[in-house]
This record gives sequence, C-alpha cells and structure tokens, in this order.
Amino acid sequence: MIAQNKRLFGIILTVALLLTIPLIANQFTDGEGWSLFDFIVAGVLLLGTGLMCELVLRKVKKLKHRIIICGLLLIGLFLIWAELAVGIFGTPLAGS
Repeated sequence: MIAQNKRLFGIILTVALLLTIPLIANQFTDGEGWSLFDFIVAGVLLLGTGLMCELVLRKVKKLKHRIIICGLLLIGLFLIWAELAVGIFGTPLAGS
C-alpha cells in the first residue's frame, strides 16, 4: 500500500514540475506566456492521464495489457496536447 501511495505522490509531483517549465521558460523569452486557463487544461490533462495510468497499474493484472493500455493513454494525451497547441487536425479546439 505504501508503494502505491508513493506512486501517487510521484504523479502529482511530476505534474507540478512539468507545469513549472512554462513559467521558467517565460522568464527567458519574449513570447506570449500561458494564461491561467492554459495551466488548468494542462494540469487536468497531465493529472488525468497519470491517474488513469495508476488505475490501470492497480487493476489490470497482465503486464502486456498494462503496457498497451498505458501506451494508448499516452498517445491520446500527446494527440490532444498537439491539437490544442498547434491544431494538427484542424478542429475548433485549437483556437485561432
């Protein structure tokens, strides 16, 4: 049980560290920074994916199935992130 709680703590810490990267990068560039909404969306995507992978690790017994499901979750995260960032599919989610 302690190992599972450490994994949850690791997921939350990783999300927090990943969300500090745009804050630090904004200090060194003249580009437009992220809005609060951008941080919320990124946090929900990252934390949701991490927690879904944690659920898969706890509930799915076969290693092969764990790898496939977590891989599909990560591919989904990257596709959604890319669509929101640059609009690779051209949906209205990408903004202007």
